Amino acid sequence: MNPLQEAARLTKRDFFTTTANGLGMLALGSMLTRDQLLAAPSAISGTAAPLAPRSPHFAPRAKNCIFIFMEGAPSQLDLFDPKPKLNELNGQPLPESLTKNVRFAFIKKESAVLMGSPRVFSKHGVSGMEFSDLLPHLAQCSDDILQVRSMHTDQFNHHPAQLVLSCGRGTFGLPSMGAWLTYGLGSESSDLPGYVVLTAGRGTSAGTSLWQSGFLPSVYSGVLFRNQGDPVLNLRNPEGLPAALQREGLDALAALNQRRFHEIQDPEIASRISAYELAFRMQTAAPEFIDTSKESPETLAMYGVNREDSKIKADRAGGAGQYQNYAKNCLLARRLVERGVRFVNIVHASWDHHSNLDNELAFNSGMADQPIAALIKDLKQRGLLDETLVVVAGEFGRTPLGENRGGSKIVTGRDHHPSAFTVLLAGGGVKGGLTYGETDEIGWNIVKDPVHMNDFHATLLHLFGMDHLRLTHRFQGRDFRLTDVAGKVMHDWLA
Repeated sequence: MNPLQEAARLTKRDFFTTTANGLGMLALGSMLTRDQLLAAPSAISGTAAPLAPRSPHFAPRAKNCIFIFMEGAPSQLDLFDPKPKLNELNGQPLPESLTKNVRFAFIKKESAVLMGSPRVFSKHGVSGMEFSDLLPHLAQCSDDILQVRSMHTDQFNHHPAQLVLSCGRGTFGLPSMGAWLTYGLGSESSDLPGYVVLTAGRGTSAGTSLWQSGFLPSVYSGVLFRNQGDPVLNLRNPEGLPAALQREGLDALAALNQRRFHEIQDPEIASRISAYELAFRMQTAAPEFIDTSKESPETLAMYGVNREDSKIKADRAGGAGQYQNYAKNCLLARRLVERGVRFVNIVHASWDHHSNLDNELAFNSGMADQPIAALIKDLKQRGLLDETLVVVAGEFGRTPLGENRGGSKIVTGRDHHPSAFTVLLAGGGVKGGLTYGETDEIGWNIVKDPVHMNDFHATLLHLFGMDHLRLTHRFQGRDFRLTDVAGKVMHDWLA
């Protein structure tokens, strides 16, 4: 393209309809900002290193997050929140006053009855935190864990509830937690993405919408890594392509993209430039990160990387090899935060136990218990737990009522329950050994210290030094945030 011809494109008419108009809009924007009628422009835009580390609003407690998502929602009544009274009332119906205005996914109200739990709970650690017999390894970490029994959410079906958990509302097109964190803080890793997703099992019902960037630039999206082979498909160069030639091609492409960016100021062009450069650096960093051969035999054994699947009959876990996949994902999560990755999401599906609850939950608990506990212990012994927030959560809980889909008299599972459930947090500035909140004697409703999902998000951002009211992005004339129009920081959780 001829530079003289390019310069000649700007006519007097163009000047007055673009440049002058633009100057006027800048002046108007400045006055509106001064009068607090328009949010100040974000300082996070631009083409130079969009994932470069940025300062938080105030001193942070956490630097990295490992978010372990138990997709499908595990039964808190069989893992974290014992209810002796529920066992006493096993087989009895609930009063109509409790179920009258409640929506269920599958339960038939007219014939539903309470279902107790066969699990044995015991107290652990100095704190006396209670765990079921399915979680012996996590129980050993009780004094490092914050157990929140009073979570509630707005949605009772999987996909919208998973969006609330990940994005703050059950609506498509919104940025996820990891996207908001990397948008606000960047990443300390220059050779790996700021936001990485590791999956196992049969896949989530919400799919990639759980780690999207929404209306934020796509550079802040989660990058899905495989846990064997090349972490990202097509990462390696084709045979016969020298690295020097690839570098020259990327430089030429970057120059063209920069030129186009300065013309139209589309942030997606900046994201594209960043993605090409990151992929080039990942060709060395990613294979090294996924190679666990240098980990000690003791570390591999602690995580259970070479375990065989349990012989328990379970169909929901996602096929053979899940015990090894899950253990390796937990180990890789530690290796990622060591390398400066801001947000790591471990996803496993499914914990959606409408039937065969005892077998399915035992299988999944055996898969997840040892590696998650090993992750917490490993981070602690390496001095990383204080600055790494570990979260274990599902999108909602399970009902005290047994699943009676189709009116069957054989009740072997539990339905969706958004009104009361449990999440676990460890490290990253939260109080270990604290059991927070309380549900009623059958686990139906919260009776003490309710925590909405927006409160959870506000607290998560606070731990990273971010004010959830100030971390915003203007889109379609409105300033959006992770907590939407709600959310309060749970100061009782802070160490």
